[in-house]
This record gives sequence, C-alpha cells and structure tokens, in this order.
Amino acid sequence: MLFDVTRGELVDVFGEERIAYLPATAFPPAVAETEGARLLRTVGVPTGTVRLREPDAGSGRLPLVRDVVDVEGAGEWPVIGWLLNAHLALDPGSGKVYAFDADEETAQELHADISSLIHVTVRFQRLLDEFTFNDGDEEAGFERLEREVEEVRQQTSRIDPLPFQDDDTVWSVVGEEIAMGQRFKGDSPGARSLYG
Repeated sequence: MLFDVTRGELVDVFGEERIAYLPATAFPPAVAETEGARLLRTVGVPTGTVRLREPDAGSGRLPLVRDVVDVEGAGEWPVIGWLLNAHLALDPGSGKVYAFDADEETAQELHADISSLIHVTVRFQRLLDEFTFNDGDEEAGFERLEREVEEVRQQTSRIDPLPFQDDDTVWSVVGEEIAMGQRFKGDSPGARSLYG
C-alpha cells in the first residue's frame, strides 16, 4: 500500500453510512484475494466524487472491462466504479487502477494502487464536505480553495504521480472543477456560503 488508509479513519470522517464497499463475491475468484479487492472490501471509499459499481443483480459480479468498453488487453479486469465519465477498473496483476473512456475508447493509468484511489477520494471529498468561503470575500475564498486543491495534488504526487500526471487526467479535471466551486453539494458549507 502506498498510502496508509484505514476503515476507522474513513468512518471517523464520513460516518459508516457514507462509505461504500464491494463484497469479495463481486470479483472474479482470482481477483478477490488481491490487495486492491481487499481494500475495497474492508476499507471502502467515501461516496460522492467516486461511485463504486453495483455488482450485477443476477450474477453478483462486477462487469469486466470488455463488457463496457472496447479496449485491447484489459478485457478481464473488473470495473469497480466511475469517476466523471470514466469507468474505473482494477488491473489484478499490477494492482493499478485505470480510467477507461468509453466514448474515446482510451485507457489511462490513474493510480498505482487502490490505496491511492482511496486517499485522493478522501482528501477531495473531505474538502467538498468541510470547506467554507469567508463571508464577504469570495475572491480570497477561491484563492484558499485553489491552494487546498493544489496541496492535495502535491501531497499525492510525491507518493503516486499518476493521478495528477497531466492536466488531462480525470483527477486533474475534478480538481479544477473543485477549485472553481463547481462540485459543492447544496447541503455543504461551501455551497451554502456560495449560493446562500
């Protein structure tokens, strides 16, 4: 694991009801015992920015990449969720997380392992849940918000350069949207201070 992520930490920050998990039975047998599957089963991911995929109602399994996008070489990897318009898939061999764009039929290395996915999701989701703009000085609030997003980028990139390796990664796009105030939900302090 690149990042120290624990279920207790996530529950302390978000509460049990805001953590999504994937059961071991959702993965192909050869994948169920990998580190990535174990983390998705035991630690989970906070809901909001990343959405974990629901296993198929009939089979109880996650779809495979070949079921959702036509990309060579990754057909047997389980699709674990979505981020923006990208399907997230776990490469059971390397443990990496890839983002697949179904429209462009492209794949992009997004995380060196699942702990990195959880780390970035936690940091951004916590920022969206807790950030508030200063009363009367919106410009200073946006500058502070931009610094917070940049801090997530820098701290993550020191350990895993993949999530923010260029301006086109889905996490770079999410970070830009957050910095512009576009991803705050109506019941968050940031949305209330921005929109009243």
